[in-house]
Amino acid sequence: MALPKIETPTYELTLPSQDMKIKYRPFSVKEEKVLLISQESGKKTDITNTVVNVLNACTFNTTNLKELPLFDIEYLFLNVRAKSVSEIAKFRVICPDDLKTKVDIELDLTKVEVQVEDNHTNDIMVDEDRKLGVIFKYPSLSMLDMSNISDAENMKTKDLFKLIIDCIDHIYEGEKIYPAKDSTQKELEDFIESLQSTQFEKMQDFFKTMPVLKHEVEVENPTTKKKSTMTFQGISDFFSSASPTTH
Repeated sequence: MALPKIETPTYELTLPSQDMKIKYRPFSVKEEKVLLISQESGKKTDITNTVVNVLNACTFNTTNLKELPLFDIEYLFLNVRAKSVSEIAKFRVICPDDLKTKVDIELDLTKVEVQVEDNHTNDIMVDEDRKLGVIFKYPSLSMLDMSNISDAENMKTKDLFKLIIDCIDHIYEGEKIYPAKDSTQKELEDFIESLQSTQFEKMQDFFKTMPVLKHEVEVENPTTKKKSTMTFQGISDFFSSASPTTH
């Protein structure tokens, strides 16, 4: 005798990077098991691949997730997780004031948003007089591993140069447009290497100020009664029970 089928609800959200709606469902017990196993491995590459595979299934394979900006992936995962498990995530963290007292906290995932710095822009002006500039696109999972994508400030020089070149959408001078896809890798490298240090720093700022999934929580040490702020940032903090950034 065939067993009854479980009705799965469907939800919809708008991706932060663009005005694009995407439908999704909660992940199944089987998919949650796979996520937990990847988390136990401790390898960020395993977690990344597992998250993408599960999200592909939960979004009915309608979107090429590896071409989306990382913060879209993080935002999507957080919403799927909220509908699948609970909108309230529980964490046990170490109080930063004494680095030993553990405390349980709860985080309302529905209040977590992608944060964008006020000075962030993807239009980098290289030469005001010539109206010469570069339009960047956000790095995607197909460009860079999830563990490095939000750490542009500490990346190796070679990796940073590659990331910058890969993220160039087009170069412009006045009304003339030079799409990156129409240029060779060598031409793009020569363009970047010809920049002055101050011009290159402007491009680095694009990556340092990229939108990020971020949320701050106030924690009080029950022993010392001192309050501290803990910052959850990126999918790793929200996915695991490891301690987020503290200050």
